[in-house]
Amino acid sequence: MTNFYKILFSVLFITASGSALAQKSVKDTLHLDSVIIKESRSKYLPNIVGTYIFAGKNTHLIYPDAGKVNLANNTARMVFAKVPGVNSWEMDGAGLQLNIGTRGTDPHRSIEMNMRQNGYNTNSDAFGYPENHYNVPFQAISEIQFVRGSAALQFGPQFGGMVNYKIKEGDSTKVFGIESEQTAGSNNFFNSYNAIGGKVGKVTYYAFYSTRRGDGWRPNAAFNYHAYYANIKYQFSSKGSIALQFSRSDYVQQIAGGLTDAQFEADNRQSFRARNFFNPEINIPALLFNYAFSSNTKLEVTSHVLFGQRNSVQFINTPNIKDTVNASLKTFNPRQVDRDYYAGFTTEARLLHTYKLGNLNITFTTGVRFFEETTKRKQKGTGTIASDFDLTLVKPYGIDLRLHSLNYATFAENIFQLTPKFTITPGVRYEVIKSTTSGVINNATFPIGYKGNRNFPLFGTGLQYQFSNGSQLYSNISQAYRPYLYAAVTPADQLTIIDPNIKDSRGYDIDMGYRGHIGTIFNYDVNGFYVYYGNRAGTLTQTDAQNVNHLFLTNIGNGVAKGIEAYTEVSLLRSFNKHAGSDIRLFNSLAYTHGRYTSGSINASGKNISLANNHLENVPEWINRTGLTFLSGAFSSTLQLSYTSKSFSDANNTVFNPTGATGVVPAYHVVDWAFNYSFLKNYHISANVNNLLNAQYFTRRINMYPGPGILPADGRTFNIGFGIKI
Repeated sequence: MTNFYKILFSVLFITASGSALAQKSVKDTLHLDSVIIKESRSKYLPNIVGTYIFAGKNTHLIYPDAGKVNLANNTARMVFAKVPGVNSWEMDGAGLQLNIGTRGTDPHRSIEMNMRQNGYNTNSDAFGYPENHYNVPFQAISEIQFVRGSAALQFGPQFGGMVNYKIKEGDSTKVFGIESEQTAGSNNFFNSYNAIGGKVGKVTYYAFYSTRRGDGWRPNAAFNYHAYYANIKYQFSSKGSIALQFSRSDYVQQIAGGLTDAQFEADNRQSFRARNFFNPEINIPALLFNYAFSSNTKLEVTSHVLFGQRNSVQFINTPNIKDTVNASLKTFNPRQVDRDYYAGFTTEARLLHTYKLGNLNITFTTGVRFFEETTKRKQKGTGTIASDFDLTLVKPYGIDLRLHSLNYATFAENIFQLTPKFTITPGVRYEVIKSTTSGVINNATFPIGYKGNRNFPLFGTGLQYQFSNGSQLYSNISQAYRPYLYAAVTPADQLTIIDPNIKDSRGYDIDMGYRGHIGTIFNYDVNGFYVYYGNRAGTLTQTDAQNVNHLFLTNIGNGVAKGIEAYTEVSLLRSFNKHAGSDIRLFNSLAYTHGRYTSGSINASGKNISLANNHLENVPEWINRTGLTFLSGAFSSTLQLSYTSKSFSDANNTVFNPTGATGVVPAYHVVDWAFNYSFLKNYHISANVNNLLNAQYFTRRINMYPGPGILPADGRTFNIGFGIKI
């Protein structure tokens, strides 16, 4: 707690000095009013950005600002609050993982999202195991680009869409600049973010180091996180640049484990696992080349390597079975050790060209991608009886595999400017995927094949009409694809049975919406969507001959998610006085998702039971987030209310399971508060309270890491930070 008291003393000193600084703050109003200027920034992407085309697509631009978001804690439900329908799973309260999904997709480690940083992928394996283990601190992000399912053509065939983190760059007006923020809070939480940046001649640079640690809200939930980043950009001419970047994130987290319903109701803070740990380490060196042949023709080439590992050591069992001393062994039971090793290389080249065809203005973008990745998966090893983070093996792995993916892809999209206001943007993508496997499961030949060649095209078209008042009517349809995953044929837990005939999933995403703004007073984006997800993979709850529940992973059937997403934001003070120095902004982000299976069945006691009209698992019908932001010169503060309706954790919509691994996830409300105050031009203090009303809730049940069982969300937590930027 030493760091916490240092921060607290600094905050008290600044508060006590407030009267002496008051007059200075008034004089600095014009400088500090930049907080308000940010409120007028665009909420969606323009038609063209660099070599990317976004015309006719449902897009969002997010700016992670202190005073609106708990940046030190990477609180996802706050940073994505203004994107309707983002379902955020809270695997832990430390912000160590980003778990988001939309429109009926699986949020687990953003597995159905195309996750990117500065334009290149950060998913561990684009096809075989696309979980996103890499974690960037929100304090390092300048903006987040979010594109819905229509991103499948330009970025990859995922159903969920694309998220791209744009990392801050060095200040080009300075040779050397420094940014530092220290934050401390409840449960011995401490976060430190430190960055340098600037420009020397033709070289611009930016680098940061971030660390985050704490004990966690529950017992047995301590964590220690680090992130590193460096970017050196050389502008070799007015037309071109080359940048070398390196990113790394790693952490060791103690896993408190899952609970049954009865345990959660009795005490949602309790934990029955003290010997479980998780450790991902991801490294991403990248090379970025940009060249403008002319104002009409641009080239972008990115190459990056992703290498690293994910490790876990756990006593894996349902939460009603305690991890206690074995009566016969007189010691704890050995733990299970699982390890993955990733090594992937990707190169993407994109060309954008603008030209005229008769009276038509045309913008054409095309690109190619080469991707190769090898995952070495070693699971079900018998570990030690120790209680610390120890990956030592006592007996060899039961699963020892080499999983290889090779991918070639090409795409093209074209904006036809049919009139000054109306555009049509057809597109196509062609994927070639080659997958091979070798190795053993339980010392036997690999029993379930994950190999073969996949070759398929994806098509889509976008329409957009620009009204004279600045608003837009947009529509898009795009095909999507998802191969079944390595994880689907190599179960790491003891609870899941795999269907050996599991198939790939195919479908499409349709958008139609209307967006725009009325000056700086009112912003809006309202759209309807329809997502068809064929051969959707998921889990069913089955009972075997011994009356023991198991989870069965298979193609459940075809699913459809359809609904409405609506974002509105209004300026309450500037509506009456557009020159007001202060403002109160009210936003609401609402999504209704009707997610149902249209086909599928399960065999129970020899009878086939239809799953048609069952709820898609992990898909709440209603997600609503409302926020009230106060802005006044040096001050910004946001109070946010989040509501998520109930959902089911399996496809046969089990209501109750005594193990807690499946069942209903009840509806919940969460209130968050953020505050930021800037002073003396270069300094600021921040404060955040998450789960202000101390709600007792959870966002998911799980049958594997880090459960099994209910994963309780954190109760009330707070932090206070002090920052400097010079």
